[in-house]
Amino acid sequence: MNFENVLLTGCAGFIGANTARMLLKQGIKVTGIDNLNDYYDVALKQYRLSILSEYPGFQFIKGDIEDSKLIDNTLKYNRPDAIINLAARAGVRASTENPYIYFSTNVTGTLNILTAMKDHGINKLVHASTSSVYSSHLPPFREDMNTSKPWSPYAASKLASEVLCHTWHHLYGFDVTIVRYFTVYGPAPRPDMSIFRFIRWIKNGQELMLTGDGTQSRDFTYVDDISRGTIAACNSPGTYRIINLGGGNEPTPMNYVIEIIEDLLGKKANVRHIPTPPEDVVSTRADISQAKQILNWESTVGIEDGLKRTVEWYLQTPDIAEKIKI
Repeated sequence: MNFENVLLTGCAGFIGANTARMLLKQGIKVTGIDNLNDYYDVALKQYRLSILSEYPGFQFIKGDIEDSKLIDNTLKYNRPDAIINLAARAGVRASTENPYIYFSTNVTGTLNILTAMKDHGINKLVHASTSSVYSSHLPPFREDMNTSKPWSPYAASKLASEVLCHTWHHLYGFDVTIVRYFTVYGPAPRPDMSIFRFIRWIKNGQELMLTGDGTQSRDFTYVDDISRGTIAACNSPGTYRIINLGGGNEPTPMNYVIEIIEDLLGKKANVRHIPTPPEDVVSTRADISQAKQILNWESTVGIEDGLKRTVEWYLQTPDIAEKIKI
């Protein structure tokens, strides 16, 4: 990697903490920012930070990307070689309940970063986006598809942040790589995500709430693969690019995910089907041709192995996993 010092926002998040750890293992200094908000149980974020704090190259700043002065001062005094912006309000369904916070974080927060980059002469940005921007398109999803009709406030806010990044690239020549993530999973995930909940419910014999009939499918992508692709994007050519990071294979039906977890835990799920909300899509699948060509990247962890690692983490850390609120 060509950088020695990276600013990573959202460092206590699921993908953020994993990416920070991967960078630190490579000997790269990481300054991490996170506001430790209570969108989900803060204890899980503190658990992730405790792991990062073991690395001497890690510096943590508690703060919000919506705080323009904080971002300005951080770039002024830390002078990172690159910025990886993973701070965001995530979650398709939750965004319909409070869309304002999604736009203030995902759009205004991104604007603060771009403005500070211009003021302090920092040129390289990797910005996380989402497969949710593809909305009604039929998979596989390609980066050149028309994404002007998002289905959720979350998707709309991330699309708006992509557009802002392009504007700053056009005006000031920023080197920007947008990485669109596809259904990331793995150890220490967000507790509002289906896989965490499925493991909890099946393990404890609780009712498993499943939207739809379970035939809906997702392009599940293991978190280590996502972090590896995000870091590779730091070295992408100097331009504005959008790159899918996903499994790139046939999407996995939710019913099959449940079957794997049942086998791993040796217990059967007690499934209760609930209606599918209008913002949900039937299936996702990434076309990863760009990732292969530009980043020399593709996912390496299949769903069976990835779920095995995730369940093992849950069983090996009951003092964390079982106590997290969902």
